[in-house]
Amino acid sequence: MTTHTATAPGESRPVALVTGAARGIGAAIALQLAKRGFDVALADLRFDDGDALRASIEATGARADLFVGDIARLDEHEALLAQVLAWAAKPLDCLVNNAGVAPEQRVDLLEMSAASFDRVLDINLRGTLFLTQCVARHMAGTASEHARAIVSVSSVSAEMASPERAEYCVSKAGIAMLTKLFAVRLAPLGIGVFEVRPGIIATPMTQAVAEKYTKRIEEGLVPAARWGQPEDVARAVAALADGSFGFATGSVVNVDGALSVARL
Repeated sequence: MTTHTATAPGESRPVALVTGAARGIGAAIALQLAKRGFDVALADLRFDDGDALRASIEATGARADLFVGDIARLDEHEALLAQVLAWAAKPLDCLVNNAGVAPEQRVDLLEMSAASFDRVLDINLRGTLFLTQCVARHMAGTASEHARAIVSVSSVSAEMASPERAEYCVSKAGIAMLTKLFAVRLAPLGIGVFEVRPGIIATPMTQAVAEKYTKRIEEGLVPAARWGQPEDVARAVAALADGSFGFATGSVVNVDGALSVARL
């Protein structure tokens, strides 16, 4: 697999699609990929400040555009990909699966509803799996001069149990197996597939529990003794996306300040 960092003037740029890109980790990933030489298609349910986000990415010299869609709607996947390809005018080189939701309410495992489970799984796992399938078919049927990769943003919750948000944990554990399956299937084609597991990251999703986690971090929960930032995750994703670690396909990268390391 070839690798690249920044793109020289006149050089062909690889194209990445980032889901859940309107804010937080997704927006940081899109910006970091642009700095690494990618043109970036940003997809999300809506963009509250899309013009500013696009401008920040274009300021790096990248092309960028916004695509509105719901990955839980499997019947919209082909249309989303077609729109991105029409905009890019070249094959897709990278998919970053970042779209995801937390339960609307944290409740005890014994009280979890089927409706909440279905909502979280439809977006975090079912939608992600079938969008990945859609993009993988495209990649398998096209050629590119660039390295190609699929990177899924999961969570330390893929392994660390939180009984008050079981549906989220189950969805992220599913992403772990999704990564292994696509890594094995796509390895002969030279397409790298990776999972990135953030820990406690300062994003809109964690804002409601910020006070709780700040206290726990101060008490030693995270060995790095700080909140993670979206940029921490973005740098890991970008390194995996550019082909530098192609032979490490199937790998998991924890971006959590050693939170998930077992300790005595």
